Amino acid sequence: MPKEDYLVTIGLEVHCQLRTASKMFCGCPVRYGDEPNTLTCPVCLGLPGALPVLNAGAIEGTILAGMCLGCSTPPLVKWDRKSYFYPDMPKNYQTTQFDLPLCLGGGVPLYEAAYPKDWQKKIVRPNHTIGLTRIHLEEDVGKSTHQAAYSTLDFNRAGTPLMELVSEPEIESAEEAVAYISSLRQILIYADLSDADMEKGQMRCDVNISLRPHGQEKLGAKIELKNLNSVSAIRRAIHHEIGRQSEELDLGIPQVQSTRRWDDERGETAIMRTKEDAHDYRYLPCPDLLPLHTADLIAAARKRVPELPHEKRARFVNEGGLTEYDAGVLASEKALADYFEAAATGAGKPKTIANWIINDLLSALNAASLTFSENPVSAAHLRELAALVDDGKINNAQAKEVFTELFATGAAPAQIVKTKGLEQVSDTGFLDEIITQVLAANADAVEKIKGGNDKAINALKGQVMKLSQGKANPKVVGDLLEARLKG
Repeated sequence: MPKEDYLVTIGLEVHCQLRTASKMFCGCPVRYGDEPNTLTCPVCLGLPGALPVLNAGAIEGTILAGMCLGCSTPPLVKWDRKSYFYPDMPKNYQTTQFDLPLCLGGGVPLYEAAYPKDWQKKIVRPNHTIGLTRIHLEEDVGKSTHQAAYSTLDFNRAGTPLMELVSEPEIESAEEAVAYISSLRQILIYADLSDADMEKGQMRCDVNISLRPHGQEKLGAKIELKNLNSVSAIRRAIHHEIGRQSEELDLGIPQVQSTRRWDDERGETAIMRTKEDAHDYRYLPCPDLLPLHTADLIAAARKRVPELPHEKRARFVNEGGLTEYDAGVLASEKALADYFEAAATGAGKPKTIANWIINDLLSALNAASLTFSENPVSAAHLRELAALVDDGKINNAQAKEVFTELFATGAAPAQIVKTKGLEQVSDTGFLDEIITQVLAANADAVEKIKGGNDKAINALKGQVMKLSQGKANPKVVGDLLEARLKG
């Protein structure tokens, strides 16, 4: 264990593919899962004489991402060449942006629901926002697959529009890094800019970590962890790297700026290369692409700014009467928020709909190992189920039984109630007969109620419910009993 508790400073560089029909500088389609090397052309393969053409949709999308995150866009931007000698970059340089990127400043709010579940009650800086340095737009590289004795290259992904979102070095823990990634992903999905699926490589992350003793203002040496592709890997890698650096610093071993890779199976990092700075990439302005005036693209992007997760959460509280917690859960994923709004439209009590989703639907999906996209309960059926309870046609216990059947079969709630004979009895004539029997058999309780002990009426209600085999409408039973005993 480390002897000293060091100050941890983390910055993230997140790469996210934009959802576009074609690549950044050519007309090749952007698709996932095609046969290797079938979505290529001379431009994205970097063949001599091939000239790039800018993808206006990708540029507008990046500006929109910046607007959602509070960034500003300069009136003039340009593209640069970054020398990048790796097998999966066919041109041996990457067309990117250096000193005039599309977005500057802004920040990522750390949503409470974006933290790991085991950390949501231990948040150190509630409602904190991590500053952004910049967002620039570039082209993605190809995909390398390493076998035991050889490697293969697939250039289908090469040239896909890729945003790089660079944070300020303001993150203080692995859990804040997780919240940053998750919050950022939510916002990009809300803006319909990307699926941001880390399993498909649509979103990847480089983590920069430095440690320094308490009282030292200068940051320690920056250690970069490359290409982490899952939230859980990011959390584990940061915890490991903090421990590794701490132990070496305790032993007096100075840290050297370097790049490391994360081995998920072994649970440790390994050195790739030492010290790498901007001048190592020998940036130069791209001679094939003119600088771009952004005014028209800014105006177009402004029309597409959506309601963001924190704005939706506030509306759910203010207009729907939800608690902060419920609103945070429902706004945490766009598909979930859309489902809630569809189910709550026309419903008497939005809070009841929220309870069904959070307490029953999400629990059932988790128990069945289903994602929300595989949800078998339509929004209309959930609203119908809540209405059956609100209208007194079934009680809460019966509603749970109906929900179980609804989740299993997808049948309409009213049909399930009819098939199972669950509808509550509100016939006053039928209930009066049962009440008469109950009052005759419980003379002592009747005397207590008439003497002012109102709580004793609950025992009589229970007797009526029992004799009706649970089908009596509790509200009607209560009204009839009070009329007989207090009238």
